Amino acid sequence: MNAQSKTVDLSGKKRPGEALIVIFLIFAAGVSILTTAGIVFILGKESLPFFREVSLLEFFTKPRWQPQIHDFGILPLFTATFMTSLVAMIIALPAGLASAVYLSEYAPDKVRSVIKPVLEVLAGIPSVVYGFFALQTVTPILHNLFGSERVDIYNTLSAGLVMGILILPLISSMCEDALSSVPKSLREGAYALGATKLEVSTNIVIPAALSGISAAFIVGLSRAVGETMIVALAAGAGPALTLNPFKAAETMTGHIVRISGGDLSYDSIDYNSLFAIGLLLFVITLGLNILSRRLVKKYQEVYE
Repeated sequence: MNAQSKTVDLSGKKRPGEALIVIFLIFAAGVSILTTAGIVFILGKESLPFFREVSLLEFFTKPRWQPQIHDFGILPLFTATFMTSLVAMIIALPAGLASAVYLSEYAPDKVRSVIKPVLEVLAGIPSVVYGFFALQTVTPILHNLFGSERVDIYNTLSAGLVMGILILPLISSMCEDALSSVPKSLREGAYALGATKLEVSTNIVIPAALSGISAAFIVGLSRAVGETMIVALAAGAGPALTLNPFKAAETMTGHIVRISGGDLSYDSIDYNSLFAIGLLLFVITLGLNILSRRLVKKYQEVYE
């Protein structure tokens, strides 16, 4: 070797550049933690006056949300959120998993190079565009299929269907990453035993990637629960306690958008109710993330 070639520093001491990188990473992590703590603090601080006037029992059990007459039951808003999220997951889960299996196990490189950018384009479309698509395209299709007398102009079904399209790329991408991380040795061992490609995909690869797939499903559900513009434009603009997907109903995020754009007086109970709804959304999302981490830890497979 050339005597003037650079030697590798094995002393364990960090170079000045590495120290700066570590400081930057610590700073970035600290900002994330402080941001989350700030969100929790603001939501809790602004929600506290609301819960001083409205008990938790009333908040979670009353079937009406009508601030004009001091009715603050979250059930109508929660039910609409549940309906749209359920429809979205019914669409996105099987389609996302199927597309991930195809991209990971079946698709040639040329096909994959076309399909993946298309999915990325879907993920990059603003949600407000999806909202107008639901209102102007999906709802008329539902009118033609089921009749305009049965399907309201604003309905949770059209909003849920388009939300499923919105979160499809997210679920597909995460599921594909989980499937691709399964070692090839498992596939080759199954093929050596005479298994078909379909049997390998369904009986070997998917169970081996179950932790990642479960995490993808829960992240997709969190995304559906927190979606705003689609439900604000297509689901409805008035709280209604209904399980009929053809009827209009307002979700929690849609209600926040509609009311926050009005003339609310600061520090009124109507104003503080928005933070109470936001706090509930935060708790739901946090719970889903915790569940996701536990599922990953429980079903994670370690291969050597």
